[in-house]
Amino acid sequence: MSQQTPAFDPDCRRCPRLAAHLDEVAHEHPGYHCRPVPPFGPPGARLVIVGLAPGRHGANATGRPFTGDHAGILLYRTLHAFGFASAPVSRRADDALELRDCRITNAVKCLPPGNKPTGAEVHTCNAYLRRELRCGHAPRVVLALGGVAHRAVARAFGRRQAELPFGHGRMHRLGQGRWLLDSYHCSRYNTQTGRLTGEMFAAVFATARRLLSEAESRDAGV
Repeated sequence: MSQQTPAFDPDCRRCPRLAAHLDEVAHEHPGYHCRPVPPFGPPGARLVIVGLAPGRHGANATGRPFTGDHAGILLYRTLHAFGFASAPVSRRADDALELRDCRITNAVKCLPPGNKPTGAEVHTCNAYLRRELRCGHAPRVVLALGGVAHRAVARAFGRRQAELPFGHGRMHRLGQGRWLLDSYHCSRYNTQTGRLTGEMFAAVFATARRLLSEAESRDAGV
């Protein structure tokens, strides 16, 4: 992709397998979004959350990240608790919920079969993520949900994977006062098995709030 790649293309069909899969799901569920899912939240947000990809009956159906599936339950509840969302539940793309100083996107914007994008698909979609994270008003904190999202963010910032090992709660400097913050993905599997608890997730957002507060103090010269 060229340097003129937009941050989001609602008509993108660069990945043949994903495009064909979306066509199949659209045939089965005519009312579903079944297109690349756009980021949600203000473009100038200081916190950007990066997930893996839209869920089949969640974001792929509703057209809003983490909306309509189990993974969004803990995410939006925690966003609301920390003042990043106007409500604790995201019901549909046209509800009244607003994000505050926070934006949600995905490493891969289209639904992959089995919720597992290939490396080539993650790489292709990375041009959009790179444009979103590095052009214009770049975020202060990027929160990666899971290893795939973590590696996609590292690639977007031109960093070697070995420099930034993934681990729940880990913080990595991205330069220019920016941070990459890691969390396990808030998937049904992780939350129901106890790999990720509400307390663990809240601790990550407390760290994000602290980093944003410190950045604000530095910017103000305090």
